Amino acid sequence: MPPHSMGSGTISFGLVSIPVRMYTAAGSAGISFNQLHEKCGSRIKQQILCPSCNVVVERSGIVKGYEFAKDQYVRFTEEELKQLEQENSKLIEIEEFVPLDKVDPIYFEKTYYLGPDEGGDKAYRLLADAMTKTNRVALAKFVMRGKENLVLIRPAQGGLMLHGMFFADEVRDFGEIDKGDDAKLKPGELDLAGRLISELSNDKFQPEKYHDEYRGRVLEIVNMKVEGREITTIAPQAQRAQVIDLMDALKQSLEQRGAEEKAAKPERKPAAKAARSNNAAPKRKTASRK
Repeated sequence: MPPHSMGSGTISFGLVSIPVRMYTAAGSAGISFNQLHEKCGSRIKQQILCPSCNVVVERSGIVKGYEFAKDQYVRFTEEELKQLEQENSKLIEIEEFVPLDKVDPIYFEKTYYLGPDEGGDKAYRLLADAMTKTNRVALAKFVMRGKENLVLIRPAQGGLMLHGMFFADEVRDFGEIDKGDDAKLKPGELDLAGRLISELSNDKFQPEKYHDEYRGRVLEIVNMKVEGREITTIAPQAQRAQVIDLMDALKQSLEQRGAEEKAAKPERKPAAKAARSNNAAPKRKTASRK
């Protein structure tokens, strides 16, 4: 199924305008469950309750408020909030170009595909190829649903992708987190860790190698329940043995990795041994000619 188009827009690149269409690039496939009444199996409905009045509140009796202090709110009407919103615009205005490796992935929020809209093929191709050649990505702003958004446009897979981004004040400060700077490493631990990383390294990312095993197990049980089949007990996963010493853990990891690689390789006979085996094979007698 092709990606779903969310609508159209226009990338502003200097005096160049590029009409584009935006498509959803990915979506969560996680398992979700509904809450049911155990007695009858019906799906339950949640009600909005005011804890002070102890009454169920209808949606018509709800207003929005901003908490400026503990349990203290300023109220807003829908009209006031509408006035604060910016006018929706389809203009995606590029502010600047920067190297991709200078943008921390922590700012990425969601990804969309961009494709050329009617009449925009050449300009789209020009921007995608120029950004690829200069090894740059674009930072841009545009208004959607009344709110200003920061986005990053990058060339990828022969086209353009758009990443919704967090603003700087939305990203929490990592400096407030303890990172174990006072820990002392023993001699050789860093080398062993480097060896283990090298053993587990690949030259490229292959996402098709990874699957949501939990989702697979749940769906398997769902199908069994729908078909009325008996549910077999799912054995819990074996717990890893706890290794206290870091050096021992690294050494055991390397040994385990070596054993796995050895088991994965097909057994080969040495050339000399194979030759002896061939020579030892009985020869068929040929009929003598008279």
